[in-house]
Amino acid sequence: MATYFIVDTHFGDAALVRRRRNTFGSVEAHDEALITRWNAVVGVDDEVWHLGDFAADASRAHCAWVFSRLNGTKRLVRGNHDTNRVLELPWAEPPVESARLTVQASDGQGWRLFLSHYPHRSWPGFWRETRHLYGHTHACLSDTSRACDVGADAWDYRPVDLITLLARQDAAEQAPEEMAVRGLR
Repeated sequence: MATYFIVDTHFGDAALVRRRRNTFGSVEAHDEALITRWNAVVGVDDEVWHLGDFAADASRAHCAWVFSRLNGTKRLVRGNHDTNRVLELPWAEPPVESARLTVQASDGQGWRLFLSHYPHRSWPGFWRETRHLYGHTHACLSDTSRACDVGADAWDYRPVDLITLLARQDAAEQAPEEMAVRGLR
């Protein structure tokens, strides 16, 4: 069983598709593409933490239809667009405002995480090697060595696994050093 993370799928959000994701052409094509990309990486026995904004401006029936087609055991950290039509879906546990957990990566190492829909400048465990995963900004904030946007916009509209996230955060950690070497800092 692997653990994946995603945020800001915005299923059913025609306004977002017109404004920011117009390469999909329609909300129907957008939703179908995200479902296909999700299921291409997430297996039936995998776990997915969705960090909010599962759907926006979608009917209860549409939310339920999309949810039923997505692989994995699904958990929700509530986002600003997650109203009752999303909160009442059959999540593995009741949705939460934020979460602190330890996840075993595929390399066997345990990693402490703080999950929130919103990015934080500091978070519980910040000085204790806890990494922060967030969304809400639609890939408009740069990653740091300790915080990473797991939004659909930042990861080719698919969930991402912990090892891939850690590699990107490690690269973000090295970037300032490289800038200093080149005299850019």
